[in-house]
Amino acid sequence: MQIISGKELSDKLKGEMATEVATFENRFKRLPKLVVILAGNDAGSVSYVTGKAKACEQVGILNETIRYSETILETELLQKIAELNADSAVDGVLVQLPLPKHINTQKIISAIDQSKDVDGFHPLNTAALWNKTECVLPCTPKGIIKLLKSENIEIKGKKAVVLGRSNIVGLPVSKLLLDENATVTIAHSRTENLAQVAQDADILIVAIGKAKFVTADMVKKGAVVIDVGVNRDERTGKLCGDVDFDAVAPKTSYITKVPGGVGPMTICCLMENTVECFLRHENAKI
Repeated sequence: MQIISGKELSDKLKGEMATEVATFENRFKRLPKLVVILAGNDAGSVSYVTGKAKACEQVGILNETIRYSETILETELLQKIAELNADSAVDGVLVQLPLPKHINTQKIISAIDQSKDVDGFHPLNTAALWNKTECVLPCTPKGIIKLLKSENIEIKGKKAVVLGRSNIVGLPVSKLLLDENATVTIAHSRTENLAQVAQDADILIVAIGKAKFVTADMVKKGAVVIDVGVNRDERTGKLCGDVDFDAVAPKTSYITKVPGGVGPMTICCLMENTVECFLRHENAKI
């Protein structure tokens, strides 16, 4: 069993990006800029936003965080997004989810300029992903594929099972695995014989949102397990994933831990997406 360290890989990739970004001032007379909008004080969201700001600093990306109270009006948020869309100094716009309940999330995501949608959630980026045309890839799915490739794990021809069907992780990572020629099954809360389906996987991606949901009897010996979940263990109060790591790890060939696995790669890929958006904006000027 080998632990795939998302922290180590992300540190390496951010170092490489920092070297590239250091040349931009000279080449383009400006640096990439990411603007993050945070509405409310959700503890997880505040933590993520802090992590994104720190990563921007490491890579050399300009970062601005705009904070609003939970009572912000949808119209105010849309107005701010319109301003950022029109600002040529801004390359990436990210609205931290979840939003307060009175705001229509899809409306907000759709309002972000497709070319500045560093999360890869805009409907046109989603459509482009499924059409295999150039787009901004969602950060977590992109990070998962990078983790697998960093260990030279064979994806082609393998049975990949994705537990979870969200627009943020489950569906897009299924498409990226298909693009790598895996045979993909998407399973969810209403899948019959879920344990049996999971046990069939050579590569098991778990994004179901339930602490320690995947137990040892659900995993085939020698499987690769990628744990996307971030939960709080009710018993210990510590962060844990959707996989019961201590029980499952001995059966696997490769596995990620929570924290330190997929999470750092999500933020790393956000940095990469911001740089990609910057370069597209600069190339469009030529």
